[in-house]
Amino acid sequence: MFPIRDHNPSGRTPYVTYILIAANVGIFLSYWTLMQDDQAIMRFYFDWALVPALVSEGRGWGGFFTSMFLHGGWMHLLGNMLFLFIFGDNMEDEMGHFGFALFYLAAGVGAGLIHYIAAPWSPVPTVGASGAIAGVMGGYLLLFPKAKVDILIIIVIFFKIFPIPAWIMLGLWFAMQVFGGFGSAADEGGVAYWAHVGGFVIGLGLTLPLWMRLGATDFWDRTDGHPPHPEAKYNLTRSRIPAVKRK
Repeated sequence: MFPIRDHNPSGRTPYVTYILIAANVGIFLSYWTLMQDDQAIMRFYFDWALVPALVSEGRGWGGFFTSMFLHGGWMHLLGNMLFLFIFGDNMEDEMGHFGFALFYLAAGVGAGLIHYIAAPWSPVPTVGASGAIAGVMGGYLLLFPKAKVDILIIIVIFFKIFPIPAWIMLGLWFAMQVFGGFGSAADEGGVAYWAHVGGFVIGLGLTLPLWMRLGATDFWDRTDGHPPHPEAKYNLTRSRIPAVKRK
């Protein structure tokens, strides 16, 4: 189950979102050939990723920033960019270009800090934009809890698109991160669950001033939790693949 789009069109061109996506893709392409050499890619990550053990030794502080523009593979990159593309434009629409850029970077650095606190002596390099994007998702949940999000559910060879409220999709995602965080060791390799949890909470907190300026609960009352503009509508057409009847 993963989101493919929302029904929440933005009112301005999301230049910062596009720039962030281009930067992440461009930076990944600049080093992805190193992945054919385990030693070369590990040296690269130790220079540019977030390595908590190095920070505890008083070095490697730049990793809090640079790590959010690095990824561990194509699927890691594409998954993060899909989430940023879906939710980033609306946050940029509400915050403005400059405000959203600061918000994104602050959420990313904050997520890295939470990961460091959870595992200060971990020697495992941490990479990915997911902490910053989790912040975008936390802010989106606060502003548009009932915005429709189309999710694709795949069960073996069957797939179906369902529109569900953002609070269900984002709430389930957040719960999965918390569950994963308690169910795994933060100083081992794998998913940096606490970075996701921290980024989400930080993003929600950083969005609170905007939400209050919009009217707080009065804003929710005016829109019933939906976007404050008409939602996009998508027409799902039937597949042209003929059905095969069973005897």
